[in-house]
Amino acid sequence: MTAATAPARLGIRDRLARDPYLTRMIIVLVALLAFFAIVKPGQFFGLRTWTGMAVQFPEFGIMALGVMITMFTAGIDLSMVSVANLTGIITAYTLKAALTAEATGTNYVMSVLIAFLMAMIVGGACGAFNGFLISRVKIPPILATLGTLELFGGVAIVISEGKGVPGFKPFSDVITGKLLGVIPIQLVVFLVCVAVIGSLLTFTGFGTKILMLGTNETAARFSGMKVNSLLMRTYILSGVLAGIAGVIMLATYNSAKAGNAEPYTLLTILIVVLGGVNPNGGKGRITGVILAILTLQILASGLNMFPNISNFYRPLIWGGVLLAIITMDEFKGGAVLSRLLTRKAES
Repeated sequence: MTAATAPARLGIRDRLARDPYLTRMIIVLVALLAFFAIVKPGQFFGLRTWTGMAVQFPEFGIMALGVMITMFTAGIDLSMVSVANLTGIITAYTLKAALTAEATGTNYVMSVLIAFLMAMIVGGACGAFNGFLISRVKIPPILATLGTLELFGGVAIVISEGKGVPGFKPFSDVITGKLLGVIPIQLVVFLVCVAVIGSLLTFTGFGTKILMLGTNETAARFSGMKVNSLLMRTYILSGVLAGIAGVIMLATYNSAKAGNAEPYTLLTILIVVLGGVNPNGGKGRITGVILAILTLQILASGLNMFPNISNFYRPLIWGGVLLAIITMDEFKGGAVLSRLLTRKAES
């Protein structure tokens, strides 16, 4: 009788070789940290810098999660920013109508409950409309959400009359506060969203189904999958995430405006593609997207330390990086990296 041979555990190098996109993100992140550690060591690694980053990236990071799940299905949601702005405006008006501005315990609690309830309702309704256009009317996702980007943005302008809507101070005080005096509440909300989306993708059939749908919609339909229902749920979830980002922005800026966060449309797409999600659907991991969020926030914060580099260069940088990544993927740059790592592992 022979003893069963225990399966060999994969080493770190083997795991990196199996996921070149994740490897790429880790290399870029480590390189950025090393660069800023050398060039701006004291300023970059100060507590104030990292606290500022933890406050800034949750709003567009949450929207990137929404774009990610729609891209898994071979779709996209370009309307995220308009949904977030519309949700913030409606939430601001609702809080002022429902509560007094007094700083009481009841107002603090009720403002948070109302704000996130509005995020669910307004964001979910906008997402459902997107899902209806895509799943029932059969409009391509990029065209449907491009149209609703303008539609929801126009509704926000009409409601707010093109002006900024002041926020609700008790709500802003809660969301801009710090847990244990150190951890920003915005970061806590982001981590909760990551945990919920990660659990849905990992421990339920939802993640498997949307990836299967993105790989081959025809095969998904023939397998008995309810594609229309799945698309509706995907875009509703994306809308809810945009709504949550909207109330986070409302609290952070203590105001809501139809033109807030316009650059985030390109940024969220860049994050998702940089994180290894295939724009054609069917492939990607939430881990890569999280690393991409951190990488771009570190890059943005690092650029702020150089006064000679204007913020007007950011769209140029984001667009260039996005095109470079897509070009690399089309030329199988990830496959080259995978083969290189595999050869090193074998030698």
